[in-house]
Amino acid sequence: MPHRSPEFARIEAATDEAIRRAAGRIRQGDLVAFPTETVYGLGADATRGQAVAAIYEAKGRPSFNPLIAHVDSIAMAETLVVFDPLSRRLAETFWPGPLTLVLPARPDCPVSSLATAGLDTLAVRMPAHKVALDLIRAAGVPIVAPSANTSGHVSPTSAAHVYGDLSRRVPLILDGGRTEVGLESTILQVRDDTPYLLRPGGLAREDIEAAAGVAVVRSEGDPSTAPVAPGMLASHYAPRARVRLDARRVEPNEALLAFGGASIRGATEAKRVFNLSPAGSLREAAANLFDMLRRADGDDVAGIAVAPIPTHGLGEAIRDRLTRAAAPR
Repeated sequence: MPHRSPEFARIEAATDEAIRRAAGRIRQGDLVAFPTETVYGLGADATRGQAVAAIYEAKGRPSFNPLIAHVDSIAMAETLVVFDPLSRRLAETFWPGPLTLVLPARPDCPVSSLATAGLDTLAVRMPAHKVALDLIRAAGVPIVAPSANTSGHVSPTSAAHVYGDLSRRVPLILDGGRTEVGLESTILQVRDDTPYLLRPGGLAREDIEAAAGVAVVRSEGDPSTAPVAPGMLASHYAPRARVRLDARRVEPNEALLAFGGASIRGATEAKRVFNLSPAGSLREAAANLFDMLRRADGDDVAGIAVAPIPTHGLGEAIRDRLTRAAAPR
């Protein structure tokens, strides 16, 4: 049955009973927001076109932007896609975890073509979160789940963030606490035995290269064509206020996102100040990024100045999100 917009969402602690009820809603074609180790996802039965359409409607998401199918095992993924040897090795190494693989869809793949945006490939991953895995297993179907926020806005890392964006558009939010990684998954596609990085994320490029034994090539995609994976739109993850990167000083009416102990001129004059990681930890900064972007935003803020962030490890993914947040809209 088609999804019906509720008056207000209900937030429930992710108990076994709540997960069973949520799985029932998924099977009926409803939407359910749930936690993963990366960010909160807005889930629907991947095999039901009307349910997938409800995701695009709830988020205001362009229908040419494909979705990720979440699975509970490599065996479930094999019913949807065809693995090449390198992709299989990466799945065996990093699943469950924050790695999404874009693979050829099987001819009999049951996932709705709306979720693939009409492409002959499908993005799949196995999340490393008990609530997410229990929900997929209880539902018995792959679950497509983009971030549970309005399209283009800052991704949610708590149930409260989801409620703030989608309280009138999703009937149930499973509360599993704050997400651990805080950045969306890394998206990879292997072509001719070469791994291409489509979106940096919660798994660092260096870790993938160590497991693959070959260099990972950054693929920016063609901006004139539809994306082949989520998170490739130029403007994305954006707060209301403009975002200014690699800031060495704070301008009038700006908030500040600091990092480590870097000295930023005018910091005491900032509208509000948050430090992504006082210790200079990129892992901590990744976990804090979306929450602090939301908290720095506000009607009294003209812009958000962001201190320089290193480019290595998870810094690549953090800078990717900030660059898209700062892009013209």
